[in-house]
Amino acid sequence: MEVSAGGVVFRREADQILVCLISTQNRTAWQLPKGIIEDGEAPEDAAAREVAEETGLRGELVASLERIEYWYVWTHGGDRDRIHKLVHFFLFRYISGSTDDHDDEVDEARWVALDEARTMLSFENERRVLEQAAKAIEEEPARA
Repeated sequence: MEVSAGGVVFRREADQILVCLISTQNRTAWQLPKGIIEDGEAPEDAAAREVAEETGLRGELVASLERIEYWYVWTHGGDRDRIHKLVHFFLFRYISGSTDDHDDEVDEARWVALDEARTMLSFENERRVLEQAAKAIEEEPARA
């Protein structure tokens, strides 16, 4: 099993909540940033690292979110492998950084309004994670 971690990074702007999504697969998929947990790395640390690498943003850990599981097919050298993946997700409050600084694995990183993000995400299980994040954000007091 492949074990990864990722996150929902958010900020408040005017009267709306923005979250950062990434596009991959030649801009055909919009998703939450995530990546493999390295040996000895805590899931929340891996999530913060992957968010920073894939979005260019740094965040403060707010809450643990849902864990999701799925299968995908990886093709390499003509061989196809079926991979079972578990992803730990966390909620991060934006601190600093620019979406222009995302790494080369990502086609684009973009701030979007929470309502727009709900429809942009390509995968149902990540939409569930976003809904859990939205509830946690609503419960958190706004900062000046």
